[in-house]
Amino acid sequence: MKNLISIVIGIIVLLVGARWYMQQSAAKEAFDKHEALIAETNECLDMAEWNCAEKNVRALLKESPDDQNLQLHLAGILYEQERYEECIAYIQSRNFTNADFDFLKQKSESLIREMQELQLERSMHFRVEFEGRPARKDIMEALAVLEVAYDSLCHLFDFRPENKMHLVLYESSQYQGVGPRPEWVGAVFDGKLRIPVNVMAYREIYRPMFFHELTHAFVRAMTRYHVPLWVNEGIAQVIDASRTENPRPEGAAPSVGALTTPFVNENSTAVAVKLYWYSQAMVERLLARNSSLIHFRDFIQNMRALGDEPALQKFYGVTTQQLLDEVR
Repeated sequence: MKNLISIVIGIIVLLVGARWYMQQSAAKEAFDKHEALIAETNECLDMAEWNCAEKNVRALLKESPDDQNLQLHLAGILYEQERYEECIAYIQSRNFTNADFDFLKQKSESLIREMQELQLERSMHFRVEFEGRPARKDIMEALAVLEVAYDSLCHLFDFRPENKMHLVLYESSQYQGVGPRPEWVGAVFDGKLRIPVNVMAYREIYRPMFFHELTHAFVRAMTRYHVPLWVNEGIAQVIDASRTENPRPEGAAPSVGALTTPFVNENSTAVAVKLYWYSQAMVERLLARNSSLIHFRDFIQNMRALGDEPALQKFYGVTTQQLLDEVR
């Protein structure tokens, strides 16, 4: 009888232990899933991937509907997507009263009014914002070139970006992006393609410029990762093809360190030209090993998980220093 009681007690203990273990495992799995969602959300916010960020923030709000920090993030995402009316409606529907929500509401209302001063045009994949009164044919030409470039890059990389892209054709420094820039910088991509409106008078300048900056937008969309500068600038130059015939710059080759530091920090035009030339030559060496841009896409998408040098070794069998030595 005692043995039977011991067996029953043992079974009960085993069942209770198994249930506790399953509960703990489920709780850990839920926690890990939650943490992964938060990490991805922060990444999407950092990279201005607003569709991804909105989807994740809305998922987190289902778990914590009264979390004011998440509510503020959602209002901010609507604002950043230029969905100003939705941002205002969201804030008003919940009677938010703190200063951050008030700022977003007032800024959205202000921008709705001010946007009428900056004429706007849209196409299937782009929104164009511009100052002054450029000829309508120039604006439509910009959209047409962008759409051609977009389709070409989608085909070359076998990749279609999730978000609509934004081009700013600017006259004043107010719209050229944040931070001081050396005189040699004509256009930048900082989440938006920012290009001086006066280049629209010169087709031989603006067409490769659009392809160049749009390539940066694709690289960002494909990776959500800051790939080495020489890789990013090199592939953009290969795509725009505007410097393909340029001779090798005179003087010593730049260091690997210089080729991985933001080129926009370089004030010397001569040094900048050298950095761009070597970047293009190094990427051309990669493409000589494997000319597929789909292979190149897979390479840059794996840099984050593998690391820059291991990804180079895996996909092209070479290191950055070896590539630089080859093109010296």
